[in-house]
Amino acid sequence: MRPVDYPYLTSSVARLSGIPVRAYRDGDELCRCFPADLPRDPMEICREEIFAIGEHVGTYVTPWFHYYGVLNAGNVRFVLGPTAQIMADEQKLREIAFRADVPPEAIPAFLDGIHAIRRVPVETLITILCLLNHLLNGGETLELSDLSIRGAEEAPFLADDRRTSRSLGADEPIRETHNTLAAEEALMEIVSRGDSEALRNWLASAPPIRSGTIAVDQLRQMRNLFIVTATLTSRAAIRGGMREDDAFTLSDAYIQRAELLSSHESILNLQINMLLEFTEQVEDLRRSRHVTRLSLDAANYVRHHLSEPVSVAKMADAFFLSRPYLSAKFRQETGQTLTDFILSEKTEEAKRLLRYSDKPQAAIASFLGFSSQGHFARVFKKYAGMTPGEYREKRR
Repeated sequence: MRPVDYPYLTSSVARLSGIPVRAYRDGDELCRCFPADLPRDPMEICREEIFAIGEHVGTYVTPWFHYYGVLNAGNVRFVLGPTAQIMADEQKLREIAFRADVPPEAIPAFLDGIHAIRRVPVETLITILCLLNHLLNGGETLELSDLSIRGAEEAPFLADDRRTSRSLGADEPIRETHNTLAAEEALMEIVSRGDSEALRNWLASAPPIRSGTIAVDQLRQMRNLFIVTATLTSRAAIRGGMREDDAFTLSDAYIQRAELLSSHESILNLQINMLLEFTEQVEDLRRSRHVTRLSLDAANYVRHHLSEPVSVAKMADAFFLSRPYLSAKFRQETGQTLTDFILSEKTEEAKRLLRYSDKPQAAIASFLGFSSQGHFARVFKKYAGMTPGEYREKRR
């Protein structure tokens, strides 16, 4: 048998699919072919998780709902991706660049490179992987049901898995008795208020939910119920102040993720994570004491420009208002200056990055648009009551 020409195979798959392809032997890179130039490879963010996939064919989904395909053939590993049907928005792509250690001056090129990657349905990606597997693993044939799909939903939300399942009725037999309306209304009210503490309490103590039969197969039933929940939750979040585009994009991404899962537990955990994410996003938007349309618009604007030096003047231009009028109106309606609001929102994002990433404070300061690490530290201490280093140590 002739030896495999890995560079030829890598470049052929990349050109046909329009997504990045890499080949490794014993962990060392053999070759790669990207359809567009990327200053840094975003795969390095989740390299450990991707390389932990030991099956012949597997898929890994990132927290941003981008997915990678993995093919293992002996000591050679192919990694395809990232791709997605719905790419993350600009701010999330900037966070990916930040986590991938892309230099600030190279971020525009990185964003252009990500946008140049073809959006491929996960079924297409899996078809490519199965074809490669058939060629390289002795004619083995695999189907979607044979594959491992890894991602954040694998971690259970509660320590007691049985209580988690019971909270949303996963252990209940399918029956025609309905008791969903009151529970649904209570849950959606919590989401629209952005009350994450109430949501956690509800999940821990809610009665079993008995929904009607909307599929013959139990797994299909779970997926269909997930779609219903995602639809209701996205609309509750919009009522709470979330932008329609943001809510629908997030809902679509979660639904696509649920369609890949093959166990009741993983779908249930993903559903709980979805409810929490929507509720926390609304909570972030409604953090000011007096929620008004202006404060919601301001919160949405800041969320989409966290990695830029946001100023009152820029916001006034975006809202087609004069700077003095915007400042006075915002303070009148919320009891808070717009500058205070901007810096407090950036401080909240800094808390998340300090807690969930290992990036140095200087990098976080630069990512959030502060002029210097000293400026960042002063602002953080003012709004958080402690230094960034103290916060990281305490929260970890």
